[in-house]
Amino acid sequence: MAVPMAFMSAVWPSERNDWTWKIPRKLEKRGKETNQDQLDFSLVQCQALVLAPTRELAQQIEKVMRALGDYLGVKVHACVGGTSVREDQRILQAGVHVVVGTPGRVFDMLRRQSLRSDSIKMFVLDGADEMLSRGFKDQIYDIFQLLPQKIQVGVFSATLPPEALEITRKFMSKPVRILVKRDELTLEGIKQFYVNVEKEEWKLETLCDLYETLAITQSVIFVNTRRKVDWLTDKMRSRDHTVSATHGDMDQNTRDIIMREFRSGSSSVLITTDLLARGIDQVSLVINFDLPTQPENYLHRIGRSGRFGRKGVAINFVTRDDERMLFDIQKFYNVVVEEFPSNDADLL
Repeated sequence: MAVPMAFMSAVWPSERNDWTWKIPRKLEKRGKETNQDQLDFSLVQCQALVLAPTRELAQQIEKVMRALGDYLGVKVHACVGGTSVREDQRILQAGVHVVVGTPGRVFDMLRRQSLRSDSIKMFVLDGADEMLSRGFKDQIYDIFQLLPQKIQVGVFSATLPPEALEITRKFMSKPVRILVKRDELTLEGIKQFYVNVEKEEWKLETLCDLYETLAITQSVIFVNTRRKVDWLTDKMRSRDHTVSATHGDMDQNTRDIIMREFRSGSSSVLITTDLLARGIDQVSLVINFDLPTQPENYLHRIGRSGRFGRKGVAINFVTRDDERMLFDIQKFYNVVVEEFPSNDADLL
């Protein structure tokens, strides 16, 4: 059984701008005791393992790590479902320093011994709450069992549900928690509005009116179910709006193509559910066609806009049934979401 040495909790860890190849200063002393604070670039074996809840997020982390480690000669590989098992095996056997992946494929590679755990000294769970909510608990536990005894662990989670706390109790010794205060969960730089929609069935007309009125570059529309993604996509296309859509029922190749088109700008509107929009940075507008079911997910969603100093706008469609959730969101983040103005030409 692995005996991790530390626990870290943070918000949006995969999008922090202070990533280094070392652990946080608070944990530096512990790492040095076992030479766990950095990678040994001369040893071309997996020394850091990162798990993410979705293929898209895993591939985004891989891309960032490749860029950061380029001049150090860091070899990074993403092991995700929907890709060639043989290709994964070939790359892993050739040797990499860091493996990023989804729990299912990573466990499969460990089980086949294509991914050797002997040299792994850092293990990161990014989006732990989302992984647990998606039913990866058993696979995460199975992976833990295959890791070395002494290992540095980082658990990054926007929330701390009982399942995440259970991981700390079961697998961690004297964990260190780094918690972000709620008042530091910033929505700074994002203009937030709500639009009162009297009936659920009137949301579509409201959405079409917005797109006819605003000069929109890149935007993401969030809904709460995969079925609604398909429904809204069909409705928008039938009204001659060019939109893309992605959700978990689509095969990986299709999702990759859609996300690539959106990132390149050849598609400017993406309809999706919460998880699959990770790794999108160039959005100017986020529309919550459906409000999230939990206040914590509001930050995940509208954090797509206004990033890296750009101006961002979030518009929330609110029916009478949504009023309580909007109130909870404002209270949770200590913000005021204003009613959408009638003169909206200069918003974007």
